[in-house]
Amino acid sequence: MGDDLSILETLAFAIVAVVLFVRLRSVLGKRTGNERPRNFQPFQPSGPATQSRQPGEVVSLPPRPGLFRPETGSIDPAAQPLGTGIERIKSVDPQFDEEAFLGGARVAFEMIVDSYARGDVATLKPLLAPPVYENFAGAIGNRETAGEQLETRIEAVRKVELIEASLNGRTALVTVKFTTEQINVTRDRDGHVLDGAPDEPHEVIDIWVFGRDTRSNDPNWQLVATRTPS
Repeated sequence: MGDDLSILETLAFAIVAVVLFVRLRSVLGKRTGNERPRNFQPFQPSGPATQSRQPGEVVSLPPRPGLFRPETGSIDPAAQPLGTGIERIKSVDPQFDEEAFLGGARVAFEMIVDSYARGDVATLKPLLAPPVYENFAGAIGNRETAGEQLETRIEAVRKVELIEASLNGRTALVTVKFTTEQINVTRDRDGHVLDGAPDEPHEVIDIWVFGRDTRSNDPNWQLVATRTPS
């Protein structure tokens, strides 16, 4: 009976991730400059893990706001083999499912990139661990002070893959590598292009670390760190 319930809960989470992804893709295709903030939040606060700094360095945004690409960061230097890390997470959270997690991570990635470009700090806040949110909000504030606007479009998601997993105490940490084709353009207050090319997508590789307190019944995760490929 317990196994059947666990399977049903896992399937329900996977279905929710797919539905959220479809909804997100439906609004990312076009930009008019008049988009309304959305309450859609694939990853939400998940208890004590969201209240304290996670191990390692948090995201550091680039000094120029033209390209959404985090700078160097690290987390859990004693990284375990992926399979070992997943098994450790499952030992305290038997409902963890890799495919369902990747579906939710992809939705969160697109939502975070989109909200950062639009300067939507209200949407970003519950998706990010506090230190990460502070960096994002600071970069958005600097951009607004300069009177600049960032346009980001994800033209294609080439690959989303798990590359690391570990358990730090009762906090699960899962690292995901996103390979996408993006257009990133910075404009001044009059709409003139300062950086980037509106019609030239470029490959962007982002490595993001999501964390969750496994003591919580809430299955949602937060972005706790990022780094660039080594």
